[in-house]
Amino acid sequence: MSHPAGAAGLTPVERSVLDAVDRDWMLGLLADLVAIPSVGDAETPAQERLAAEMAAMGLDVDVWDIDMAALGTDTDYSAEVERDEALGVVGSWGGDGPTLMLNGHSDVVPVGDAGLWSTPPWAATLRNGRVYGRGTADMKGGLVCALAAVRAVRNAGVSPRTHTLVASVVGEEDGGAGTLAMLRRGHTADAAVVVEPTNGEVSPSQAGALGFRLTVSGAPAHGAVRNEGVSAIEKFEMVHAGLRALESRRNAAFADPLFAAYTIPLALSIGTLRAGEWSSTVPDTLVAEGRYGVGPAESVAEARRAFEEAVAAIDDAWLAANPVRVEWWGGQFHPAATEGGAPIIGAVAAAHEAVTGAVPAVTGVPYGSDLRLLVNRGAIPSVLYGPGDARIAHRADEFVPVSDLLDVARTLALLILRFSALPAVGS
Repeated sequence: MSHPAGAAGLTPVERSVLDAVDRDWMLGLLADLVAIPSVGDAETPAQERLAAEMAAMGLDVDVWDIDMAALGTDTDYSAEVERDEALGVVGSWGGDGPTLMLNGHSDVVPVGDAGLWSTPPWAATLRNGRVYGRGTADMKGGLVCALAAVRAVRNAGVSPRTHTLVASVVGEEDGGAGTLAMLRRGHTADAAVVVEPTNGEVSPSQAGALGFRLTVSGAPAHGAVRNEGVSAIEKFEMVHAGLRALESRRNAAFADPLFAAYTIPLALSIGTLRAGEWSSTVPDTLVAEGRYGVGPAESVAEARRAFEEAVAAIDDAWLAANPVRVEWWGGQFHPAATEGGAPIIGAVAAAHEAVTGAVPAVTGVPYGSDLRLLVNRGAIPSVLYGPGDARIAHRADEFVPVSDLLDVARTLALLILRFSALPAVGS
């Protein structure tokens, strides 16, 4: 059987595990998952499918109904989607050695205008070495890799000391409810890999992303005499200009080599606007919602203060008399970073190099993820590493390369084999 290009210096056992990674099985499971439109508050069918697959593989599976009312009282809870129900799923397998967690989310963002897609968004389409469909990169492809890695080790007849958890969580896209519930359930590990799409890079650091809501007031009038009213839209234009200036100042002062690849590592973006009720009436209210980037070493309280002060400082008499209301709403992804000397960083990088022959870059990412809960709440040294590119996520024609799926599954399988020997976690 052929081996990956970089698979030199592997032991016979390691080679047998890499050979056991099953491409067809992976593509079949990914197709099943993409066909389930698991947007926020509709994740349960996908969670049930993953729990069934874990059980069929012989994993011990913990499936539980998340008490959303109790979860909502937790100080680390945040969400943009109201959920009546949610399912937690964690599969476990392996020896009595240190625990490695592979963490991924089954929820996806909406497809947007389906007419912008060249393939059906809820059907996995294999074309030119890529699998297209919503969630292929972000991040059902990563979950498939995690399960494929465990399956390969099992099917090769290897019994590692590493105890492996595969956690499939909900609600990551809007705040991390599923991983928070998992930690509250008592699932923990010596280290974790969050299988977000990182394009072959290992990312131990993430910026924060704080959801906000702005309410801008105006004064209504008939559109024919618009000058007798105050347009909330025109006042928001001033606010938006002030926020763009804040973004420029913050990024000019931000210097972190892990984020050098990003032109705007701390992005401030408006995602939704709602204003007006009638086309010929001057709108008296505008509501804008967006996300605000926060640096890994930055205080969230200070970052919020800078935002609020920038809004309050807009030089306009109307806004001074009618202040913009700022709410910290929705997903509150605090920044997080695993210390550079943590063994999991080098272990994932070494496994990737052994499989592919390429040394992966160690980078930071400018988006929020469940890394913040695993590191900040769970005190679990963690990295992001998975198939696909985050730049493809949330877009029409989202895809993941098949080669990425295979590389990541093999890397994670090799990591499982080697994890128990890491100095900080091995016996």
